[in-house]
Amino acid sequence: MSVVVVGSVAYDGVETPHGKVERMLGGACTYISLAASYFTHVKIVAVVGDDFAQEDYGLLAGRGIDLEGLERIPGGKTFFWQGVYSQDMNDRTTLRTDLNVFADFAPKLPEHYKSQPYLLLGNIQPTLQGDVRRQMPGTRLAGGDTMNLWIEHTREELLKTIRDWDFLLINDGEARMLSGESNLKFAARKIMDMGPSTVVIKRGEYGALLFRHDQHFAVPGYLLERVFDPTGAGDCFAGGFVGYLAERGFDLNGAVDRKELHRAVIYGSVMGSFCCERFGVERFRTLTRQDIDARFEEFRSFTEF
Repeated sequence: MSVVVVGSVAYDGVETPHGKVERMLGGACTYISLAASYFTHVKIVAVVGDDFAQEDYGLLAGRGIDLEGLERIPGGKTFFWQGVYSQDMNDRTTLRTDLNVFADFAPKLPEHYKSQPYLLLGNIQPTLQGDVRRQMPGTRLAGGDTMNLWIEHTREELLKTIRDWDFLLINDGEARMLSGESNLKFAARKIMDMGPSTVVIKRGEYGALLFRHDQHFAVPGYLLERVFDPTGAGDCFAGGFVGYLAERGFDLNGAVDRKELHRAVIYGSVMGSFCCERFGVERFRTLTRQDIDARFEEFRSFTEF
């Protein structure tokens, strides 16, 4: 089973209490795809410039990721973001955002991508997300992410877009902002009334919550001894979540096995935790499926009672 991932491939400059990296591979599409690739086949739709390094292309290709949908703009520069994290790394300040070729990103899906069963839309403009979703009407499972910028400035377009989604991944602050509710249970209920039958609320180091109309499920965060860099952790959560469901052939239109959804949330948390162990995507250069499954079992042991 293949999942199509649409979003940004970028370079980041990051400073945390553990160090500083001037330029490293990043972007939502990158993190989602790398995380999902441990579970299923991944096909990406993104845009980069001439400055996109062959080494980084090789990292993605080496994970078996289909790069036919990665558009390279001659003479262009790849999206660049720079930020610094607070001492506890719960907050970050953006120092620089150069959209470059991403400013004119219009997702172009190769024809064979359109028939794939799973679609994960990274954090891009809702109009673009909606356009991609309409090109893939036969998916088993489709959904994505959003952010406060789109909630605040393009709310109506966002509401129109998520109406056709099966799931929404969102952090706790954005869930409150989108719903107008401070209580996360009420917030999730309101968001489900907007369209998605499944809402996953990410809470950073405090874990994640999954909501459906007939259930909810909570998982704690994985307690790392050191968090080197939280950049991309939420996107890795998304990749682990959807990647596992794709591996299992999950279909929200059929009889829903809630245990599979629960396992997907835990695998999402596992992938997010590995991301934080090194700067950028470095952990994925050595990470194995055996490592992932071992941490999944560790999650099982410390949440069992």
